[in-house]
Amino acid sequence: MQGPQDFAGRHITVAGLGVSGISAARALAGLGAQVTVVDGGSGDKQQAAARELEDWAAARWGSPRTESGGASGKGGGGRRVGAITVRLGDGETLPKGTDLIVTSPGWKPDSPLFAAAAEAGVDVVGDVEIAWLLRPPGSAPWLAVTGTNGKTTTVRMLAAILEAEGLHTAAVGNIGTPIIDVVLGQGQEGAEPYDVLAVELSSYQLHWAPSVRAHSAAVLNLAPDHLDWHGSMAAYAADKGRIYEGNTIACVYNVADPATEELVRAAEVEEGCRAIGFTLGTPGPSELGVVEGILVDRAFVANPQAAQELAEVSDLASPAPHNIANALAAAALARAFGVRPASVRDGLRAFRPEPHRIEHIADTGGLTYIDDSKATNTHAAEASLAAYEHIVWIAGGLAKGATFDELVQKSAKRLRGAVLIGADRALIREALARHAPDVPVVDLDRTDTGAMSEAVRQATRLGRPGDTVLLAPACASMDMFVNYNKRGDAFAAAVRELTAEDN
Repeated sequence: MQGPQDFAGRHITVAGLGVSGISAARALAGLGAQVTVVDGGSGDKQQAAARELEDWAAARWGSPRTESGGASGKGGGGRRVGAITVRLGDGETLPKGTDLIVTSPGWKPDSPLFAAAAEAGVDVVGDVEIAWLLRPPGSAPWLAVTGTNGKTTTVRMLAAILEAEGLHTAAVGNIGTPIIDVVLGQGQEGAEPYDVLAVELSSYQLHWAPSVRAHSAAVLNLAPDHLDWHGSMAAYAADKGRIYEGNTIACVYNVADPATEELVRAAEVEEGCRAIGFTLGTPGPSELGVVEGILVDRAFVANPQAAQELAEVSDLASPAPHNIANALAAAALARAFGVRPASVRDGLRAFRPEPHRIEHIADTGGLTYIDDSKATNTHAAEASLAAYEHIVWIAGGLAKGATFDELVQKSAKRLRGAVLIGADRALIREALARHAPDVPVVDLDRTDTGAMSEAVRQATRLGRPGDTVLLAPACASMDMFVNYNKRGDAFAAAVRELTAEDN
């Protein structure tokens, strides 16, 4: 394993000036590397991030900003402060002398910068790989989670369970806390060491992390997503499957999704590592599942014919099927780490989901309003729609190449009506016309700030007492909103406005 000393004196290029890029640049420069951060953008966002990084470097080295060949343009040297150079407006040219690239997750494998690196014989890795290589001796093992949907919820459930056991842990990785910061923090004097880390890993991160070896890991589900990045479903699945490589205790898979079990079968794991399934049905041996409203464990028990009660479905914040599946996956990873059944129950009871994930907004006028703006693809929307009996569906946005026939076919019987918004709403409207022709549809051809308010009003008009008005867009948000959080906020604000009128 490489240590901090192995990066001193190296010339490392960091691709991308986002959260993970800034974290990697700080860490590597702090270890003595000469770091150049490149980004193809040069707008306000990139300029602000550059200033943040440069201010950090100036404070560390007491160095003024200097110009090193210009801040932008092909081959421009960029702005240098101490050991860090920032180059904006050119994300394609390989900086002179680079001997390693550390990429942010979103950069595609076929990026010109990486093609230039391959030609020059320069390796490309991600920030997760660097974090793994920098772990101090005796550092906390990783319990890792990936999947098309449900990663963040499952990791936060897992962290809540580990905390209920009295373990010092953190939810890190793709979840928002840069994993490099957490790993290096473990080695600092006076820092309380972590017992275990709950790590969310995206397919992007796994692609660039060949050395990571988790204690135990789970793939929650697999559905077509990010295929423009990976190139094919096979490549996407293969990158997800990397999470199982070298596991020591358990590879957790979804019984209802055979592709996840196939990834377990294909993985090279440590001797004695077990395949552990989770199911919404009655579990078999080496599985966790549900029996009469109780989450039970038949994997980590002394008697394989017995089932250990872990929690009740009523202990969960939401009884939606995919939420139960997430809880079972989290429980399986926790049990693989030796967590007691009572701590699984207490952790799941304490857990509260992040905003915009099956979030209950209000009950008013006989209708229930649910925000699942995080359902940004068809797989997530299908799970959301399956959670309610009668639904007025608010959907639409950027389809990212998705098709909606299968989603509509599976959900048609639940739909009381549909209100469509966003750039690619016609794709959903056409699928509804083919597979649910009797469902009333409102097509909103507007993208102004009042569009979501109008969508909520139209959905309310279509609803009947007892129905659920569900925002589960099945699409990305960037055609109308900065991100899915802002879309969900707009929905919640519209519902509150409606509630105030009713009162």
